[in-house]
Amino acid sequence: MESLSNLINRIGMPRIAAMVMVAVLMLGFFGFLIMRSQTPNLAPLYSGLSLEDSSAILTELQTQSIPYELRGDGDTILVPRDQITTLRMSLASEGLPTSGQVGYEIFDQQSTLGATSFVQNINNVRALEGELARTISSLTRIKSARVHLVLPERELFRRERKDPSASIVLSVRGELSNGEVRAIQHLVGSAIEGLSPSRVSIVDDQGNLLASGTGQDEAGMMSAQADERTLGYENRLRTRLEDMLANVVGAGRARVEVSAELDLNRSTVTEERFDPEGQVVRSTQTSDTENTTGAANGQVSVANELPGASNAPGTATEQGTSNSETVNYEISKTTQTNITEAGALKRLSVAVVVDGVYNDDGAGNLTYTPRTADEVAQILALVRSAVGYSADRGDSVEVVNMQFAERPDLAIAGTDSGAGLLDFTRDDIMDGAEMAVTLLIALALVFFVMRPLLKKVLSPEPKPLALPVAAELGHNGVVGADGRLVEVIVEDEPRDKTPAWVQNAKSMGETQLQTLKTVGTLVEENPKQAALIVRDWLGSAA
Repeated sequence: MESLSNLINRIGMPRIAAMVMVAVLMLGFFGFLIMRSQTPNLAPLYSGLSLEDSSAILTELQTQSIPYELRGDGDTILVPRDQITTLRMSLASEGLPTSGQVGYEIFDQQSTLGATSFVQNINNVRALEGELARTISSLTRIKSARVHLVLPERELFRRERKDPSASIVLSVRGELSNGEVRAIQHLVGSAIEGLSPSRVSIVDDQGNLLASGTGQDEAGMMSAQADERTLGYENRLRTRLEDMLANVVGAGRARVEVSAELDLNRSTVTEERFDPEGQVVRSTQTSDTENTTGAANGQVSVANELPGASNAPGTATEQGTSNSETVNYEISKTTQTNITEAGALKRLSVAVVVDGVYNDDGAGNLTYTPRTADEVAQILALVRSAVGYSADRGDSVEVVNMQFAERPDLAIAGTDSGAGLLDFTRDDIMDGAEMAVTLLIALALVFFVMRPLLKKVLSPEPKPLALPVAAELGHNGVVGADGRLVEVIVEDEPRDKTPAWVQNAKSMGETQLQTLKTVGTLVEENPKQAALIVRDWLGSAA
């Protein structure tokens, strides 16, 4: 215990308190690092959930003892990143999330025993609405969907029947095109018996009418289809031309614009032709007739008219023969039906702008040089061949060489000078930033807190000397804080031609001055021990 108290007195309470504080801080810091490293990296499992889906999913996660975290107002659930796929498959087997919609599982949850036809019909409509909403929500541009169906029942002894209709409310990402709106209409129309796509009305979450659903917008739909068909043809042709020219003049060195006029009329022509020269005998019918007539003296009697009656003497006989032939001919006939589908090209106009050639003068400056007439003619021939140029249709193809406003850079082909060395995701950047901050904090603690304290604690103390040695030192020894003499080393100065007594006096003065400074330093560092020593001196002198 005495040695421990001497050690504490020698080190000092301020140093011990600083060492304890640094030790606690370092233990807490490294404990935080260990806990942070053991904490799983969380990622969103689902976002935009309803409260019902969030509650059901949390129940499943608690059952499986999966750590989770809630964000927002409970509509986002975070789980360990390496378990996301497994959890989604497990939750999908349980029918989660339902997105607030009930599908055909409604018939599995309810017993049909004792259910009336009205309840069954309502459940059927709910199931259809839920399944359609889920299917529509699976599209990329759709965040959520809500479907309402009107399925009129046909009354008994009534010939008229009302057509079904549907209304859909969509929450979309961005803006839907006309083609996507029609796709949703056809999807719902094909799923419901007797429902026409034109009877499906669609409204987005901003209150914009995307489809009226009145059944009277078929002309508008056909017009939109025609515009999209023309635009699609122009885009495909422009992309093909730009890809071809990029291999000739360089990427981004050619601009192509295509204007196509399509014949969107669909016609059916049926034609029958008869060839009178192509006659073929179909059938021949020949008939021969022979007649014999006799009368007695020109008198007609019943006996003469009876079959097999012989001509008696005095009876006159007449005979006649007739031939007839019927020939039937088949005239050759040709029936031809021509169906012309919509989309035939009526006229095509193509405009191509090609940049010139840039040469490096060796100093990093680019010099523009226009392309020659032969090069422009070759590009024109390539473009005409690629688009199927036809002078009979009145097609027009123009190739012009002009200098572009933006000059090309000097980057090596196949490289991206603006790209970084490595591509990082947002999670990688956040993890890297967290590690960098942690490392900076650790280095700051080591260099600015631990290093000065350890240096001060581990600095060597002056060695105490015994009394006989102190007596030998004489004026070179001073009294330490613990009452013992401490050696004071004084270096010898180089000798010069100064007299010996002057050198001795100078050396003694410097020694005394150094001794006083040492004693003053010790008293400042250990005021309590110095006071005790002075008190002992006074007591011994008395």
